[in-house]
Amino acid sequence: MSEKEAASDTIAAISTPPGRGGIGIVRVSGPQAVAIATQLAPPHQSLEHGRARFADVLDPEDANRKRIDEALVTLFKGPHSYTGEDVVEIAAHGSPVVLELLLRRAMELGARLAEPGEFTERAFLAGRLDLTQAEAVRDLIDAQTLTQARQAASQMGGALSRRAAPAKQDLVELIALLEAGIDFAEDDVDVTPATEIGRRIDEIVTPLAAMEASFARGRIVHDGLTMAIVGRPNVGKSSLFNRFVERDRAIVTASPGTTRDLVSERISLGGIPIELVDTAGFREGGHEALQEAEQLGIRRSHEALADAGLVLLVLDATQPLNDEDRRLLDAVEGRPVVIALNKHDLLASGKKPKPIAEPAFKGMIAISTSAMTGEGIAALRERILELATGGAAAEPGMLTNLRQHQAVATALSALADASKANASSIPHEMILLDLYRALWALDSLTGQTTSDDILNLIFSTFCIGK
Repeated sequence: MSEKEAASDTIAAISTPPGRGGIGIVRVSGPQAVAIATQLAPPHQSLEHGRARFADVLDPEDANRKRIDEALVTLFKGPHSYTGEDVVEIAAHGSPVVLELLLRRAMELGARLAEPGEFTERAFLAGRLDLTQAEAVRDLIDAQTLTQARQAASQMGGALSRRAAPAKQDLVELIALLEAGIDFAEDDVDVTPATEIGRRIDEIVTPLAAMEASFARGRIVHDGLTMAIVGRPNVGKSSLFNRFVERDRAIVTASPGTTRDLVSERISLGGIPIELVDTAGFREGGHEALQEAEQLGIRRSHEALADAGLVLLVLDATQPLNDEDRRLLDAVEGRPVVIALNKHDLLASGKKPKPIAEPAFKGMIAISTSAMTGEGIAALRERILELATGGAAAEPGMLTNLRQHQAVATALSALADASKANASSIPHEMILLDLYRALWALDSLTGQTTSDDILNLIFSTFCIGK
């Protein structure tokens, strides 16, 4: 929808989740918002900006206009509202019947049903939010951990835009300097020397490169990842899985092959959502030796191992490595993996003989653990978190999605081209082409030069009513 179309009509939607609840909200935005809302739920007093008024929800089919619910009606007068236009919120009891009645009546009175994300899109088009802040609204709604919510709140406050602003300002100043040198060279305006241009480009690149590096952690905080717990049968995979989820989620017995199918559970580790997948034990055997269910479980375990972003390889600390252990070590080599040497409590108690020392685990870190006593679990969590984030620290204004990362990466690529052109004494007119390309990329980060197709794609992922 174009900006002109968005400003020409009134939209309405239920802004609370589907189902029954204590409170349900119908939101109306646009030039007819006040007129429509006051007919839906006539307030006891005239509406004023930012003040809630008691109102009655009347039965439209009753000749005496009996009240079927009571509500609070709040006006947010444009341009000092979320969308930049008149917005009225009707908070009634959360009966789906009442909310649907209000919405249907709003449409009969001239409003139309809002498209997904249209309220936020109008806020963006009105200049109330930039595009990174608009994306943060969706991220806050979708947040599953407190860390995700904090990250989204920081972005909503403009952290990413503020972080990009100094580099963008320096870039604009460099472009202006070169443009002046070209336009007014005959008026004794000095042509900027190559050393000065190179220095200025380097100063722009440094903060943008740090911003690009933040994507390593920002993406994980935003999207989370999957960790497959793998190993041969009866090494304690399910017991460790239960330790992580802090309840008996997976069945644990002393018999090998108890886990026949994938068992998954989402946890928060350092604020990062991680999908744990407990797999069937890997073991070789003829088709006759293994039951069909276990064969299928092992096949799915291979698939989970291939798809996982992280791998927890569990080995039995009381036994030497066998051929299956070595095959698994080969399979995870070069991937983000942590090794748990489980059942360490049996070694400490002397109930089991200490196995013959094995060679190093191909450079992979091994941590002694006991699913029974909890030994080593804290260290295991720390190592998993380190692998998940790549060691990147949390910082304000992190890039959290691919669109943002591509914008900054494109800007850096254009600046690299400009730097090479400058070092090769290419005319300033050509250097400016690369600098403008970098500027366009930074503008697309906040939405100043983003196409309608990209905007439609972004806002279509929002829920209706937001």
